[in-house]
Amino acid sequence: MSLMIDQGELFRRHPANPILTAAQWPYPIHTVFNPGAIRLKDGRTLLLCRCEDHRGLSHFCKAISEDGITGWQIDRSPTFQPDPDNYPEELWGIEDPRITFVAELDAYIIAYTAFGKVGPGVSLAKTTDFVNFERLGLTMQPDDKDAALFPCKFGGCFLLIHRPISSEGADLWVSESPDLKNWGSPKLLLRARRGAWWDANKVGLSPPPIETPKGWLVLYHGVRTHASGSLYRVGLALFDLHEPHKLLRRGPSWIIGPEAPYERMGDVNNVVFPTGYTIGADRDTIYMYYGAADTSVCVTVGSIKRLLEWIEEHGEA
Repeated sequence: MSLMIDQGELFRRHPANPILTAAQWPYPIHTVFNPGAIRLKDGRTLLLCRCEDHRGLSHFCKAISEDGITGWQIDRSPTFQPDPDNYPEELWGIEDPRITFVAELDAYIIAYTAFGKVGPGVSLAKTTDFVNFERLGLTMQPDDKDAALFPCKFGGCFLLIHRPISSEGADLWVSESPDLKNWGSPKLLLRARRGAWWDANKVGLSPPPIETPKGWLVLYHGVRTHASGSLYRVGLALFDLHEPHKLLRRGPSWIIGPEAPYERMGDVNNVVFPTGYTIGADRDTIYMYYGAADTSVCVTVGSIKRLLEWIEEHGEA
């Protein structure tokens, strides 16, 4: 294995970063970060942002922009709030939405973290308009999070990537369901490395998987714990197009990490945490939306073609 990995410039931070902060919100919040993202049928970009209030609890609020960078139209009240009376797993808030459009359902499925007394679990909700939501309930019991749905079925089943924590560590798994409510048949997707690696001991999904002709690109975060805290950085892996639990290649190094001041300093220092993306009209340009230091929303721009070239050149089976 080469000791020198040429990352090139796989992602370029937009000069307008941070593109959303709490100061822009039409009602009082403490921070805004970790947004789910989708390009609507009319071409506009919708972000479903995690907003932390002044109690420390989170809810979701949507922001829509013509260009995905500027001119955000933000809902004047929370779009999707915790409902602990009916869903006790949401007692301490809802976090980190990831959005998948499922053509078969003609609807968006939001996978999010429901935080209750026994810890974080994975819940799903369904919507067609981001105004009305149908909760599908808790799908993965605590301690589990960092989940997103694939946009299509495999063998008649939906597939969900998620990250349970066990005595073996914090690895990525994939589970299947015929109806989005009953889940089983878990398979290990990506194991955290061990030792001194940047992604040792704890990994989690970043945005939902990206379909390409060469396989499913999965951007994931790795957590490096050190004497003064933790570093959240982003890596890349490629999985089989038809059997998405089969790993084809995994990059040895991170491809983006905290460098800018707004990523280095905030409520949680040294965090780059992507949870959504959109793809341009050229079907190649990718706009990756991320939370910076658990404080603001930012965007970085890359190329799917370049990501595939990089993983083929540097990735290991």
